[in-house]
Amino acid sequence: MKFDLPPEVVALAAEARELADEVTASLDQREDSWIVGYDRELSRELGRRGWLGMTWPREAGGHGRTPLERHVVVEALITAGAPVGASWVADRQIGPTLIAFGTDQQRARYLPQIMAGEALWCLGMSEPNAGSDLAAIRTRAQRDGDEYVINGQKTWTSFAAKADYCYLIARTDPDAPAHKGMSEFIVPMDLPGITVRPIRDMTHLDHFCEVWFEDVRVPAAGLVGEEHGSWRQVMRQLENERGGIDRLVSNRLLFRDVLARVDRSDPLLRQQAADIESRFRIGRLLVLREVLRQAPPSFSAAAKVFCTDVEQRVAAFVGDALGAEAMVWGRVARAICYAPAYTIQGGTSSILRNIVAERVLGLPR
Repeated sequence: MKFDLPPEVVALAAEARELADEVTASLDQREDSWIVGYDRELSRELGRRGWLGMTWPREAGGHGRTPLERHVVVEALITAGAPVGASWVADRQIGPTLIAFGTDQQRARYLPQIMAGEALWCLGMSEPNAGSDLAAIRTRAQRDGDEYVINGQKTWTSFAAKADYCYLIARTDPDAPAHKGMSEFIVPMDLPGITVRPIRDMTHLDHFCEVWFEDVRVPAAGLVGEEHGSWRQVMRQLENERGGIDRLVSNRLLFRDVLARVDRSDPLLRQQAADIESRFRIGRLLVLREVLRQAPPSFSAAAKVFCTDVEQRVAAFVGDALGAEAMVWGRVARAICYAPAYTIQGGTSSILRNIVAERVLGLPR
């Protein structure tokens, strides 16, 4: 089979690589750039080039380009380590969610900001006792006239300390079954009653945050979609979150850089590198199936499980390849320390395997 891309897509990928090389030339930290990389000016530049909202329909104000075009742009940027975190969540899933479920007023207000790279969004999903189990959340949103009063706590909320808005999931009917009593809200992060505390992890980064909501009053116009109908909406949103190229290439550059230094006469390292390269190519095909809408519903869970396993194998390989050098703090040591996060964030691999078993394969619970 031939996987040659159309000439215009090849040219677009080259343009994205050129920009990525320019913005990363002076960076020391280039791994996991969609998670920890923060550069608002780069997000504005992506907006100027029309690289945010690329696939959103023109009638919604988007650029109406193909999923393959967006794929090659984000693949080039993230592989090179371009710090796209300031616009990544909004472009990847907030925009599509508002297009699918938001009101005309919400789309008119928020989509242009996202496409211009001017708005940073965080996701208010995980809670201290409800990580991958979204149905177990306890943050409460209680209707009070034309407002909802929100109380509760979220955690592992990336970039909450810098965000303009939080896309919040809260329980609006505490008496309903777990999957039926939740709703989604647009919450400006400057509202009274919001407290954010960054969490410094073992790699010395603090993009994850804890967020407290104490009697935060959100206008009812901030409700997205159907009240109590979050489960259906968020499942669709997570399809956009899980199966993308970001789950595969976060530390691809590190693998290439270390591989260039490896003694390939060592049969164990050579076999380990070949295994990773083979898995990378399989993972990329799984991602392309998602991009081209050729995968069955919920299969993004399988793509994420496979791709994040590859990322962990890269971390193990670079440690094996460099031996004692890996113990000196730097890119390799940081990658080894960060590696467990790959199969936890965005849904743990154990939870996602259950999703594949039940929703894709139809196995009994």
